[in-house]
Amino acid sequence: MDLARPYRSMAADPFPPRLEIAFYDEAGLRTALVYDKVQWEVAGESRGLRYGENPDQAAALYRPVGGNLALAGAVLIEAGEGLVSTAELLQFGKHPGKTNLTDVDAALGILRYLPGRPACAIMKHNNPSGLAQGPNLLEAYRRAWLADRVAAFGAAVVLNRSLDRETASQIASSYCEVVAAPDFEDGAIDRLRARKNLRIMRIPGIQRLERWTLSPQLDFASLVDGAFVVQTSFLSRIRSKDDFLPATAQREGKGFSVIREPTEAELEDMLFGWFVETGVTSNSVIYVRDGATLGIGTGEQDRVGVAQIARDKAYRKLEDRLIWERSGLGWNESGDEGAKAAVREEVKELRGGLVGSVMVSDAFFPFRDGIEVGLKEGVGAVVQPGGSLRDFEAIEACNEHGATMKFTGQRCFRH
Repeated sequence: MDLARPYRSMAADPFPPRLEIAFYDEAGLRTALVYDKVQWEVAGESRGLRYGENPDQAAALYRPVGGNLALAGAVLIEAGEGLVSTAELLQFGKHPGKTNLTDVDAALGILRYLPGRPACAIMKHNNPSGLAQGPNLLEAYRRAWLADRVAAFGAAVVLNRSLDRETASQIASSYCEVVAAPDFEDGAIDRLRARKNLRIMRIPGIQRLERWTLSPQLDFASLVDGAFVVQTSFLSRIRSKDDFLPATAQREGKGFSVIREPTEAELEDMLFGWFVETGVTSNSVIYVRDGATLGIGTGEQDRVGVAQIARDKAYRKLEDRLIWERSGLGWNESGDEGAKAAVREEVKELRGGLVGSVMVSDAFFPFRDGIEVGLKEGVGAVVQPGGSLRDFEAIEACNEHGATMKFTGQRCFRH
């Protein structure tokens, strides 16, 4: 039995060319949302998605073409403006699968809040393996890749600026599944052609990503019994440093507040970290510094555990990075045990690079044990929604460690 065969094939496409979802109000008035199926022509074959989350799952991508809708006082984005659903798949590589598209979409969900500087999101399984800003696109890509170069293998690389030749060469030197950018400068695509079957997506709408921070869309989640849950999509209430809330709490008539105010550099990283956190699967905790991720913990069931996972990843990724930068070999490839032992001690002294970093949580800390995971590593600032009955414990922990903290007043779970 050829177990690899399903990955080389395309699943059957039983989905109709047009889909319509109708909504009826109490008076029976009907509003319809109309969607057309998206297809691309690759190697002379016009098809839609390669397959769904797995090779034996059929899937289709539909693009809205009409029928605006207002729900819960929110007016959804009008049809005719698209990102992934209107992407141009350039004429080489294989048809994309569902996970290729959702990885790119998840990246855009973060990058929409980061238009001011060149930025790169490297996505794996709908989470960033590394995300960074930089003075130019090459530096943003390099920092995002070095944040977790192991997880970046086979990832989707999404950029918020036109891809230049030098950055394209760096991307092509490693294996990834997808490269998406608003445009490609002369010669950039030729550099990427070195990677067979790479999906290259031109998405002009990335140049207008801020538009998607203003109006929600509909999120659909199917249930086992065929039903589905629909909700309006998440939008961050935090848009600037001024939107953060002071970390204060009351307990038995006593007031608590964080003593130290954040520096401008800390505020910049707090803002960057919160934007990244909005695109990470919950429960999650991440650490960032200087506009780049250090450790990302995703999808755990308890907040202490995920803070520890993100911490431990920061240690491991820094060890791998130092060995790779000095020898050209990864941690698991290097046989120089002496050099590895020295790097391990160096990273231990550096506390995983977490000293002075920002710790970000997508929900409040119910007890101080979660926040202390980061504070004990030298974290200088914390961002969290606030709202716990024991917020005062988190405030006390920050004050004891000389750290600062801000609340967002908004949870950003992403299931």
